[in-house]
Amino acid sequence: MKDFIAIDVETANFEPSSICAVGAVKVVDGLIVDRRYSLVRPEPDYYSYRCVKVHGITAQDTFDAPSFGSVWTAWADWLEGYTLVAHNAAFDSKCIAHACRVYQLDVPEKWLCTLVAARKQISRLVLPSKSLDSLCDFFGIPLHQHHNALDDATACAKLAIILGDL
Repeated sequence: MKDFIAIDVETANFEPSSICAVGAVKVVDGLIVDRRYSLVRPEPDYYSYRCVKVHGITAQDTFDAPSFGSVWTAWADWLEGYTLVAHNAAFDSKCIAHACRVYQLDVPEKWLCTLVAARKQISRLVLPSKSLDSLCDFFGIPLHQHHNALDDATACAKLAIILGDL
């Protein structure tokens, strides 16, 4: 697979629709060609202390940010026709699906997962943890700020290129 968009979201609370940041990296012919990032005003609009502790995004950061619906609509042409790839796609796809339903947008259906691929391709004896940061360390992929949606999406894109067929 040489053409895809790696994507990552961060959530404000434990409601799947509460996306507060989204990062996406477009890969064409096996090369990263474009990146997008946006803070998002979450829905519902409140922050859990535990989520803030993970990603550092607060209500003050997203007070005047666009809604997920506005961001996703603005990115629609850019996303069109690409399979989405995420590390732990079960989480990101669920959050994006819930947010799309809140804003009455089409839910993307084509997803692949680097976590699932890594579990299939790399023995537990070689690498017990298949977390994004562990895999980045293992493969020498820079991960500057883990849980920054764009940095995680970039790392996921590079990991997907290395892993090949997902």
